Amino acid sequence: MLKLRPWQREAHDQAITWLTETRADRHFLINAAPGAGKTLATCAIAATLFERDEIDRVVVIAPRTEVVSQWAADFARVTGRHMNKATGADRELHALGLDVCATWSAVAGLQDAFQAICRDKRVLVVCDEHHHAAVRAAWGDGADNAFTDARYVIVLTGTPIRSDGAQSVWLAYDDCGAIDHPAEGTYTLTYGEAVDLGYCRPVTFHRHEGRFTVDLEDGEAVRVSSREKAAITGKLARIPALQRALNFYRLACVPQYEPGGRVPLATGYQASMVEWASAKLSDLRQRMPLAGGLVIAPSIEMAEYFVELIEGLEGERPMIVHSQMPGAENRIAAFRNTERRWIVSVAMISEGVDIRRLRVLVYLPHALTELAFRQAIGRVVRTDGPSDDTRAYVVMPSFERLEAYARRVEEEMSADARRDTPVRTKRCIVCSEENSLGASECSACGHEFPPRVGRFNACPDCGALNLAGAQVCQHCGTGLGHAFTLTLDEALRTGAIVRGMEIDEDAVRAGERIAPRVREMVLNSGDTALVRVTQLLPEESWHRLRAIFEDTA
Repeated sequence: MLKLRPWQREAHDQAITWLTETRADRHFLINAAPGAGKTLATCAIAATLFERDEIDRVVVIAPRTEVVSQWAADFARVTGRHMNKATGADRELHALGLDVCATWSAVAGLQDAFQAICRDKRVLVVCDEHHHAAVRAAWGDGADNAFTDARYVIVLTGTPIRSDGAQSVWLAYDDCGAIDHPAEGTYTLTYGEAVDLGYCRPVTFHRHEGRFTVDLEDGEAVRVSSREKAAITGKLARIPALQRALNFYRLACVPQYEPGGRVPLATGYQASMVEWASAKLSDLRQRMPLAGGLVIAPSIEMAEYFVELIEGLEGERPMIVHSQMPGAENRIAAFRNTERRWIVSVAMISEGVDIRRLRVLVYLPHALTELAFRQAIGRVVRTDGPSDDTRAYVVMPSFERLEAYARRVEEEMSADARRDTPVRTKRCIVCSEENSLGASECSACGHEFPPRVGRFNACPDCGALNLAGAQVCQHCGTGLGHAFTLTLDEALRTGAIVRGMEIDEDAVRAGERIAPRVREMVLNSGDTALVRVTQLLPEESWHRLRAIFEDTA
């Protein structure tokens, strides 16, 4: 028998009353913080509806394949029923007679199949991460068409307002864009409440500062920080793309390498973020020996850069997952069940993905929306059981938009939850005995604690060694870790803003690959106008240029 948390029991009882007794509306909304346990609460509601002979089948729609798999496992555990994982190619859903789970993207291609199920049987539809179903978007249209005849709908969300302001299907909205569903048909649990009740861990944000110097032409330099915008003068001031490229967040996403090679710079901006995060993860492992860290990177190139950087700093190679990698879901599952310290992701470990041992997040994303921000935080705040007394930590650039999101999350927490107290003892992974931080082995069972290895950086002025992450040299007082230098080429490369054209990294690489062949073809053509065009436009833009020609041909 599943033992529900008090909030899950309250949500269950309220949903059953609203759907089967009040019957004022077929939709019930659960708006609960990421990691609070919406999936199990919903499975319990489904089990009760089956027991009361209110439904025949359940259809779950979730944001991604990994989450669909989690739904199937939890649903079987709670209800004892098998849930079939459907894809866009499955045409026999109705004939199978099973409960079904699928991704939102699969719905559009299976509208007729889902519609047939809902017309023939009494169906409970569960919409996980409901913000995906914008009214005017393809997924919203697909959901509306497929499930119009569903008997009941449970809507799940932890981020009820889409960042683009679009409204989602089935629910009413107020003038501010917030969901306006009847109170009796809504159960809400905020992140702050979830922390105070022990369902989620409190989070601390580390706003990582940095001052960039970008070397321009003729010895001129531009300084940029989160508090100081680039002041560009002379002829370069007339290039709008340059101003857009030289902002703090874009520069924070520039990979920095050792001179003359492709080895990540151990003293660069991202390295300073990782050093802070790595030290915090080591501290957390004193209390939670299997604690892990997550890096959310803006691109595949940056993800690969972080992998090399972390391996160089720690000696252990992180796992990496992105959409171009076969078997990414299996790699996520493998990380969940190992002792590996780090996993690096590009848009793969987000909403709904449950890795309870994650506690540190290095956040350098492509999408700078509050929805994405809150979903990312949800990956590192899930509690690991009643004895879990750890905190979650988010390391992010000191960037105005991200800081505004962080302040709103902090305001939801109580004063006690916001207080970050230092770790005073460490816990044995074998017997859970508390030991002093300096103990080399457990006083109760003799388990040997792994030694904590400190990393050191040399002061640029006096050469003295200081612990990684130190802000000031302990010998000469020189400030450490804030100033970083980039060339103009480096600054323009990331974000791929070239001559006013914004180009993604994949297109940049494609342009570089075809450049030798294009250059040879142009020179052999004898067309002076074409030669002039290729001289004006850099190689990185040639793939985009080719696509434009093909579209207009």
